[in-house]
Amino acid sequence: MTRALLFSSLLVLTACEPPPVFPGADKRANTVTGRIEGEVVVASAARGNVVLFLYDAARPPPPEGTGRPITFTVVPQDVLFAHAAPGDLGPHVAPYAFSLVPPGRYLIKGFVDASQDFVPWYGVTADTNTGDVGGAYVDPVTRAAKVVEVGVDANQVPIPALGVTVSFSDAARVPVDRPVFQETTGATSATLRSTAIRLLVDAFPIDAEGVYQPAPIFLARLVDANGDGVPDDSNGDGVPDFWPRVVVRKLAEGQSVLLDENDLDKNGVLDSEGVDYEHVNPMSGATIPADGKPDLCVLAAGFDFTALLPQLVDSMGRPNPAPTPVTRLELVVQPRAIDASDPLRPQVIKGVPAGKYAVTIIQQTGQTWRLPNELTPGLGDAVGLPAIVSQSFVVEVPAVLP
Repeated sequence: MTRALLFSSLLVLTACEPPPVFPGADKRANTVTGRIEGEVVVASAARGNVVLFLYDAARPPPPEGTGRPITFTVVPQDVLFAHAAPGDLGPHVAPYAFSLVPPGRYLIKGFVDASQDFVPWYGVTADTNTGDVGGAYVDPVTRAAKVVEVGVDANQVPIPALGVTVSFSDAARVPVDRPVFQETTGATSATLRSTAIRLLVDAFPIDAEGVYQPAPIFLARLVDANGDGVPDDSNGDGVPDFWPRVVVRKLAEGQSVLLDENDLDKNGVLDSEGVDYEHVNPMSGATIPADGKPDLCVLAAGFDFTALLPQLVDSMGRPNPAPTPVTRLELVVQPRAIDASDPLRPQVIKGVPAGKYAVTIIQQTGQTWRLPNELTPGLGDAVGLPAIVSQSFVVEVPAVLP
């Protein structure tokens, strides 16, 4: 009886005071996070789920950059348009929220999935198509993108960002399908040589098993951002800036063809550890030792638009403000590798690293398409996507350039 009473007394004492709590070794479990909340406002007759993406402000998405979403959330169609009549332009309003957001600076962009074909798990189904309506958190006067900041108070507790309105309107309606393409012969690879290689890429319609891209097109346009009537040359290479743009990036060795080198978690941020290359001073030819930081290895590449020039300029030789739809582009890949880990200060890599390289075309609309992708035979067909041989295309760099 005495032992029972003693045990009961201990239970009462321990119930009065909470047990001590200690942080674990997992830093992710100890991270204090905030949130972003607001409303989506849609002024459009388009109907569909609203998909919102959260981006690091330092890594904006195409067309401004090549950043990937940190996370996304969906506002269901039946919530946003529950009481809307067909054709009603609204505005239609519904709340949204991003939770577990670390302190930082962010961009919010999204779209109304009017085509109702968005599937976030695959690159070939995770972008906008004709008729979707774009939106973002923008300045209501200038319409320029605004940064959302999740700060911290004096006790380092995150301060939530509230009342953040994301606006959508038909002015941002997507005019075309994604720039789906294949190498014109349907080949699965091209070998880079000691001189530049030229490849023809064609718009390539796909309408099969959940991938609906029936009318892809390239929107060709010379860039004249300052409106002075002269094509821009932002990198000073003597070649006018041109849309679409292209990125030819090295794939991870011995991994899935869907994985880029030094980004094995596919978050768009270089891994903390990875492949690091020697650089070279292009002026002197001197070798610059590897700095211990993973590189973002890309090949120098661009489109030769010489044959399109008569369509890209007016009678005075000024760039046409409206893009020219075309179905074929000539891609030029140079035997020169660049570390683009700092896009403002790209560095020349010594030699051209051997391996396979993916090709991504970026449209001015922000839409992209990448080869290889999940339609590579043996990948997507396992989950119900079509298997298309030409979608496994890579540029191959041999150990010794022929």
